[in-house]
Amino acid sequence: MINYKKNRHAHYKPTYHLVLVTKYRHKCISDNMMERLKEITLSLFDRWYCELIEINGEKDHVHILFDAPPQINLANTTKSYKTVTSRYIRKEFPEELSKYYWKPYFWSRSYMILT
Repeated sequence: MINYKKNRHAHYKPTYHLVLVTKYRHKCISDNMMERLKEITLSLFDRWYCELIEINGEKDHVHILFDAPPQINLANTTKSYKTVTSRYIRKEFPEELSKYYWKPYFWSRSYMILT
């Protein structure tokens, strides 16, 4: 049985699969970075009333599976997520990223989101 979320006027269960890729597809995501991304994601999604189902990835991309309320603007949420996580990761792992990026980059501009 599906456990629907509800608000005052609706029952819902939209689940999204977001894929983010590092700039230039550099293989720069270490295990420590992935753990930190998980922590940041939990914190952000909690604030945005989203529920993180799973997050994992490879050295050059991340998969995020989450539930979100129907009122959420996916483009703005993705943009905010990429901005916040990029700032934290660049601030906390400057030595590791300096081998790959000389400008303040982390994520590629593109993303994929599926429902």
